[in-house]
Parts: sequence; structure tokens; C-alpha cells
Amino acid sequence: MLQPPVQDFIPPGHLNIMGLVHESAVNGPGRRAVVWVQGCQRECGGCFNPQSWDFVPNQIVAVESLAAAILANPRNEGVTFSGGEPFWQAKALAELARLLKAKGLNVMSFTGFTLAELRSPAAPPHSQELLAELDILIDGPYVQSLAINSPDSLVSSRNQRVHVFNPAFSNRLDWASDQAEIHILKDGTRIVTGFLGTLNLSPN
Repeated sequence: MLQPPVQDFIPPGHLNIMGLVHESAVNGPGRRAVVWVQGCQRECGGCFNPQSWDFVPNQIVAVESLAAAILANPRNEGVTFSGGEPFWQAKALAELARLLKAKGLNVMSFTGFTLAELRSPAAPPHSQELLAELDILIDGPYVQSLAINSPDSLVSSRNQRVHVFNPAFSNRLDWASDQAEIHILKDGTRIVTGFLGTLNLSPN
């Protein structure tokens, strides 16, 4: 298990994020917001967003402010947590998830950990709190040698798994994985998500 990173620059009730995309069609069922957290220790080869790796202050935002920004788009039915590694900020993301679920949104997360690791005593702090709020989890690190490279797959490499915790979504594993989205944030940061092969994009 990876060692917890030092993130003492994040105040309680806040998140350190790389960016927020207000609407996406390739990151889960229906239209949804996507929160990319800052910080990941894995540094997987072929990662879409290597700028999310460093555990440095990027955008420090209050959970309540982030919830308000997500809820401002009435077209969204849910939110997806990506990164970076969401479970290194599990406590604040669980708080965010509770606020959004109270308003009727569903919650999904990607993680480089396996579900078994997240349920173990060595899991990142507050992992169980975040797991309890999720409708869907996609687990496992991206392994470039196991890459699927298919627009019909819901996961990027063969080791990853889709876990449906809410039975209401059992027949909704059909999001538009054959599309790629490129989001340019206010600071010029580029977030690439979806299926890279569609546009022949390099992940670097």
C-alpha cells in the first residue's frame, strides 16, 4: 500500500483540485460534472493527466462552494471524482458527495486502488466514508501494457473493474466511451478525458 502523502496545506472542509469540468458525457451515466483532484503517487505510464500527479497546492476550494458550483448546472444528474487519486482526499470528497446526493445527484469515482485495498485496514484515511457514498466505482491503476484501446470499453486497461453499488445503475453502464473530450481550464491547463484513440491524441 502506498504511504499517505503530506497534505497539511489543505484546511478542513476543503479540497485541493486540479480542475472542475461543469458538464461531461464520457465519465459516467448521463451528463455529469467531473472533479479532478490534485495528487497521485502512481505516475502510471500513459496517464491522461500527468499534471495531476504532484501533491502541491493547486486550487484549494471549500466543499460547500464546490457543491454550489456543481449544482448550478441543472442538466447534470451526477458527479464523477477523478484525478489524481480521489481517495487521498476521501474525507472531503465524502462530505461533497453527501451534499450532492441530498440534492438528487448520483456519485461515481475512479481510483488507482483496488476495492479490496480500499476495504483493508491499510486503506487511505476515511476511505470507507467515501465508499459508502458511491453509486459506482471504477478501480485499479491504469496499466499501459494491459491497455484495451477500444471505444466500447468502460475501462482503460484489462485489470480495472466497474463496481456498481447502487442497483439502479446496473443497466446504465453505457456512457459514451467512444468520445474524447478536451477541457481547457481558466489557467490554460488541459484536461483530456474519454477515449484517446478517437482523435489520435498523445496523452503527454
